Amino acid sequence: MYFGAHVSMAGGLINAPKNAHTLGCEVFQIFTRSPQGGYIAPLDEKIASEFKSLCKEYDLKEWVVHTPFFINFASANPRIKHGSITVVRAELERASLLGAAYVMAHLGSYKDLGEEKGFEQLVDGLDKMLDGYEGSAQFLIEISAGAGAIIGSSFEEIAKIINDKKLMKYNIGVCYDTQHGFASGYDIRTYESVEETFKKFDEIIGLDKLKMSHCNDSKIELGGHKDRHEHIGEGLIGKTGFEALLKNKKFKDINFYLETEDDKVREDLEILKNIRDKK
Repeated sequence: MYFGAHVSMAGGLINAPKNAHTLGCEVFQIFTRSPQGGYIAPLDEKIASEFKSLCKEYDLKEWVVHTPFFINFASANPRIKHGSITVVRAELERASLLGAAYVMAHLGSYKDLGEEKGFEQLVDGLDKMLDGYEGSAQFLIEISAGAGAIIGSSFEEIAKIINDKKLMKYNIGVCYDTQHGFASGYDIRTYESVEETFKKFDEIIGLDKLKMSHCNDSKIELGGHKDRHEHIGEGLIGKTGFEALLKNKKFKDINFYLETEDDKVREDLEILKNIRDKK
């Protein structure tokens, strides 16, 4: 179990490992392009080799890639739909070149097409995106906070996607986000609720599909369906919830990535490390 944060790659991808080390990360997450669209950080074999060398120098255990925010596989706009397929596939290839373990994505929203037609388009898009992919980075679906018609806010919906007959062969995994899950109604405030929530996860999705977790407290109440991160112990999940999560044996091999505001990331990391290391 290692801890890290989302770090900046401003000035070039090779700056990210040092930024992660400076914060005290053991693992780290990056964008490889602007999350809003536009700028794509240069990447070739030389840059990738230097990037991986720096990760080794700083003793970083794992690194992962988050896709841009404009992804929507269920969009009625052909440009957005096809762009989502192309961009996520490109991010998988770039992540593989960098030696990243995972690429996680929010899949979009059913608001344009409705759930039935949107789901068909989503599955078709994911199939096209993953067809022929031979890279090392695994594709993960990130649980969403469930606002509006956003895709992926329930264990049942995620299971329906990854177990679809067109998609099963691709071994799609899951990125859990503590705040998003909490906002979608999955309680992790106590030892009992953590056990119950992930017993349910195992029954519906399977714990073998859980590959990593974003680690964020919540400004929003349980079931509040909004994406609002808070620093560890300062939100409505609370420090006891994170103690329960990190002490649960189900998570002994899971790495956790903070997405909290920059002002207290170091403090958040220290809290998590202290919980892990406390006998």
